[in-house]
Formats: sequence, C-alpha cells, structure tokens
Amino acid sequence: MPKDPVMLLSFVNTQLRDNYASLSDLAASYGVPEEEIKEKIGSIGYTYDAQQNRFTNA
Repeated sequence: MPKDPVMLLSFVNTQLRDNYASLSDLAASYGVPEEEIKEKIGSIGYTYDAQQNRFTNA
C-alpha cells in the first residue's frame, strides 16, 4: 500500500470499487488496521462512506 496519503486514497478507492465490498475486507486482505487507513486518508480531509464504499471529502 502506498505511504503517501493522496496515493493511498487513489489506491484504496480503486480497490474498493473493483475488488472489495468493504474497507474492513480490504484492510484484512492487506493486513493493515482499518483505523490506520482511515487516519492516513483522514489527514487530507477524506472520510470513509460505508454506503458508497469509498472515501469522500464531502
């Protein structure tokens, strides 16, 4: 997984769209805590929307 928050955002949203039904599934697959992903992407103003299954800044 990318370390840069902007690259991570792009990577995670693409993976969520194409391969995973939820953030928890993605996190488990990569062995990364879900909260760590949320914190890194949150640092650039995005939050996870479970209904849309993606990170948004709205």
